[in-house]
This record gives sequence, structure tokens and C-alpha cells, in this order.
Amino acid sequence: MTVTRAAVKVVRLGRISYRSALKVQQQHIKQHLDSSSCSPNTLLLCEHEPVYTVGIRRAPYPPEEEQRLKALGADFFRTNRGGLITFHGPGQLVCYPVLNLACFKKSVRWYVCELERTVIKMCSQFGIEASTSPDTGVWVGDNKILLIFCFAGIHCGRYVTSHGLLGRDVPTEEAVPKLLDAFTEQFNCTLIYN
Repeated sequence: MTVTRAAVKVVRLGRISYRSALKVQQQHIKQHLDSSSCSPNTLLLCEHEPVYTVGIRRAPYPPEEEQRLKALGADFFRTNRGGLITFHGPGQLVCYPVLNLACFKKSVRWYVCELERTVIKMCSQFGIEASTSPDTGVWVGDNKILLIFCFAGIHCGRYVTSHGLLGRDVPTEEAVPKLLDAFTEQFNCTLIYN
């Protein structure tokens, strides 16, 4: 019996505002929700202009703190993803997987675990020994690497994922192939390039 691997299209958006990247994500999510097929799964790769984003599990952010961050020259967005406040900026690789989990496994817990394993594989390609813990997150020793090297904040609605992974402190052009290799291996998929 031959197992068909899900296809995932890689789209490089370059440097883009968070607002514009969010619109692109929403277009890809709509394609999934309007379609009964397992395509087009997409990995959106980009860098952002300076922006702070806050997830839904955060208490309302004080308006004066939001204004202070904006005064530093960054945008500020409240999002529908999990997680706390996160800075995105030039030189940081951002990866937004927009996947229909029906093409993989209809489990948000499985998806989060696969993202963690992808980060662990990517770290190992940079010589960093990372692991998971009983709680969510990827750790190097006693340090939660998701706060240092990579942040995962996801949203999933009707088993279509959005938001994603942010890598830091490695030139993006060096990080992209390692991320794609780790993602391909962990999600057992075939990448399609534009």
C-alpha cells in the first residue's frame, strides 16, 4: 500500500508588515475552508517590520504600555493565536504554517507536538541539543528555547492552522533550508516551491 504524502507549498513573502502577512494567511485559510480537498497546504515564510503581537490568553494589555511600544517605532496587534506578547522584526524568520490537519492528523495536540519536534530537529542542525518537557515547549537545559530561539503561537479553527513559528539569532537565509528540512521530515510531506 502506497501512502500519499501531503503537499505543502512554500511561499516566500520577503519583508512584510504583520497586517499584510495576516491578510495573506486569511486568504489561504479561506481557500481551505472553501475547499473539500487537502490542498493547498502552505508554509508562508517572511520577516516582519517591527511589531508586537499579543495572544488571546493574555489579559487586556494596558493602553499606556501599547502606546509606549508604538512610540518605539513598532506596530501593535491583538491576535487570535495562543501565547503571550511577542516581538517580530527584521532579521527574524517567521514561518506561518497554514495546514488542513485532515491532510495529516486531525489533532491539535499532535500538531503542537510536531511543531515542537520540528524546532528540536532544526536546533540539532545548528548543534543545539533541545528537548520537550511534560509541559509544552522546547528546552535547552533549564531554558525554554521557545522564548529564546523560537516561539510557537498557533490558532486552529475547523482543523485549519494559522500563526506559527519565529526563529531568531540565525541569518534567515541560513535558517530557511534547515527549517524546511526539519518540517518536511517531521510532517512527512512534500514541499512545492513557487
